[in-house]
Amino acid sequence: MKTYVSPSQRPDTETVIAIGSFDGVHLGHQALLAQLKARAREYRVPSVVYTFDPPTRVLTQGVEFLSTLPEKLDLLRLYGIDETIAVPFTPEFAARPKEQFLADLRTMRPKAVVVGEDFYFGKGRAGSVTDLRGICPDVVSLPMHQLGGDDIKSTRIRALLAGGDVDGAQRLLGRPYEAQGVVVRGDQLGRTIGWPTANLRVPEGKALPLGVFAVQVVSDKGERWGGMANVGWRPTVEGRERRFEVHLFDYQGDLYGEELQVRFVARLRGEQKFSGLDELRAQLGRDAEAARAVLGA
Repeated sequence: MKTYVSPSQRPDTETVIAIGSFDGVHLGHQALLAQLKARAREYRVPSVVYTFDPPTRVLTQGVEFLSTLPEKLDLLRLYGIDETIAVPFTPEFAARPKEQFLADLRTMRPKAVVVGEDFYFGKGRAGSVTDLRGICPDVVSLPMHQLGGDDIKSTRIRALLAGGDVDGAQRLLGRPYEAQGVVVRGDQLGRTIGWPTANLRVPEGKALPLGVFAVQVVSDKGERWGGMANVGWRPTVEGRERRFEVHLFDYQGDLYGEELQVRFVARLRGEQKFSGLDELRAQLGRDAEAARAVLGA
């Protein structure tokens, strides 16, 4: 998949374009992508996703994001998209009038445009599907995708993750929620109690579920492990910042500086404050048994 930061960078060819933030690339987004690919095959032109970095609500409302740009690009590549244009979404870009956005689209000579029915663009959200039809008569406007009678939205997935409900998030995403982070040096407390962990640094603003989880982990070298993760404030040791720590089953070694991809398989429990390290050590043993049972199943 080819990636660009501006429509002006891509070759001068006709296209079919899907537009949106695609934060999380959930089931609703996947329905848009299916329509995009179908139209691209019909017209025999490249399928292009026009998206924003960061997602628009991150800038306009200060929400956390579900996908970093590298995560989003990996997912779009997985779904077979030919090209992605990830435009930097800055205050200046958000303030552009709708006519400038339409002019950008025109340069890509769209045969068809695919959007959600609630898509608006330009300063003050002045642009709508009606404006898109002015530059391309074949505009596919999809209604909100639903599951169990409820709309599938990135906002809803963020709320589920905030409550630690990774099962609910998985149902809306169509896959387990994932986070990528670089292993950095922590205080090494886990080693002293027999449960060494990799302390992961993720980009600021990445949505993470709070609690203790069974996880599957993949390194940037392709190595794979089962494990358990804790995301939280570590109240037993009076932690002062949120930590994302992963214990890898049956692993011994040094992962500092490596990037790990963590897939949240199931929530085991919420974060707890224990009377001391002995009680914490015993609970971690029970957590490991539960995690191994989940991953084995």
